[in-house]
Amino acid sequence: MRKYTTLILVLFTFTGISCCIVSCVARKSEPIKQKTFTPANDRIANGERVYMMHCQKCHPGGEGGLGPAINSNPAPQFVKRFQSRHGLGVMPGFKKNEISKRDLHDVSKYIRAWKSY
Repeated sequence: MRKYTTLILVLFTFTGISCCIVSCVARKSEPIKQKTFTPANDRIANGERVYMMHCQKCHPGGEGGLGPAINSNPAPQFVKRFQSRHGLGVMPGFKKNEISKRDLHDVSKYIRAWKSY
């Protein structure tokens, strides 16, 4: 009986630690950093507008929400653009009449700027 209790305790501890490691991401929102993001140019500002219209509801502030966090996603920007255009898993694909190629590149610039602010 004691073996099983110890085994269950070890499994719960391991599960808790591994879940924290997998799901923890760096938070970029204003309450922690106490500064707001200001776009450096018009392209980044346009990317922010498009992001807020189409992406914010699932990836709030680039953090995890309905969708996974994209602040900590190490994928190159062209992969993220491809996924945005064609979709993957539960993520919908956005057609060219929904998000133009230029707007998609602007969102990519915004994500890059947001990640480093």
